[in-house]
Amino acid sequence: MLKGFRDFVLRGNIVELAVAVVMATAFNDLVRAFTNDIINPVLGKIFGKPDFSAFHPGGIGIGSFINALIAFLLVALAVYYFIVVPFNKLDERRRRGQVPVEQIPEDIQLLREIRDALVRTDGR
Repeated sequence: MLKGFRDFVLRGNIVELAVAVVMATAFNDLVRAFTNDIINPVLGKIFGKPDFSAFHPGGIGIGSFINALIAFLLVALAVYYFIVVPFNKLDERRRRGQVPVEQIPEDIQLLREIRDALVRTDGR
């Protein structure tokens, strides 16, 4: 039972997922600081309030949601441009260098050989 657990934990996907969680946590702090220290003050200069948490139009407190939405969009933007786009380009470059090899099962190959042999003997 412990061997199965060890194999599960040491599988590549689990290790990559653990690294991703650690990196996401650190990245979240970075984006939160960027949002609070740079984006919100710029928005405050434009709209008059550096923090939207006190924004309650019609008595509905949506200011904190606006702050979270801005942070989320910044994280999504950064992940897309700094992780997804380079990975897609790298994957495309890797695929261009490799020609996909068609893997035909052995039984299908054998049936094709038999078919070709029968066609040759019938066409004497």
